Amino acid sequence: MANRIDLDTRAGYDRWSEVYDDELNPLVALEEPVVRAWLAEPVGLRVSDVGCGTGRHSLWLADAGAQVDAYDPSPGMMARARAKLSSRGVRLHEHALPEPIPAADGTYDVTLLALVADHLADLNSAFRELSRVTRSEGQVVFTVLHPAMNLLGLTARFADPETGQEVRVEAYEHTYADYVTAVLRSGLLIEEIVERKADEALVAKAPRAEKYLGWPLLLAMKLRKDAETERQRG
Repeated sequence: MANRIDLDTRAGYDRWSEVYDDELNPLVALEEPVVRAWLAEPVGLRVSDVGCGTGRHSLWLADAGAQVDAYDPSPGMMARARAKLSSRGVRLHEHALPEPIPAADGTYDVTLLALVADHLADLNSAFRELSRVTRSEGQVVFTVLHPAMNLLGLTARFADPETGQEVRVEAYEHTYADYVTAVLRSGLLIEEIVERKADEALVAKAPRAEKYLGWPLLLAMKLRKDAETERQRG
């Protein structure tokens, strides 16, 4: 298709980094309040932001008093994040799941995987790695484009800043069951699941959401690394 470009994850987000923060993404507008409610008191916590993008969560967490390690595979996104975060004490690392996160077992009180998992082919390995670096009784917070969007053929996309062409970033049609199974196989327990639809309030904030009115856009899970489950597995 001449008016569309398909790119792998790293190349896609490198190009997207040029305009990622310029327009409110409807999915981001739904997701951020959920994450901030779950991580309401991060003061003094060690947090890993895996797939940090331009650093939107890392910035808020650092300003709220967390000690943050931010990871992302895209040099373009990392450059944007570094410009925001270098004065906040956030440590940035170029890294792509499911490669091992450069941190010891049980390093983090909280591990965040925000709007990344649909770009990962191997969910089982990725969630095992998230679990590994999280301490016993620590939290993993996971958000993703809702799998119902697979029915509309919706994946991560943006308008190229130079040509205006639609750019689609490589993604996988994981099901709800795929995510739940990967979580449970990693030894993590599900504490809460949130789903958010596109509604009139969202459209007022992010007009691009109008075409998805009534459809679920966001799936989010608050997970816990259970000490007893860990002992049984170990």
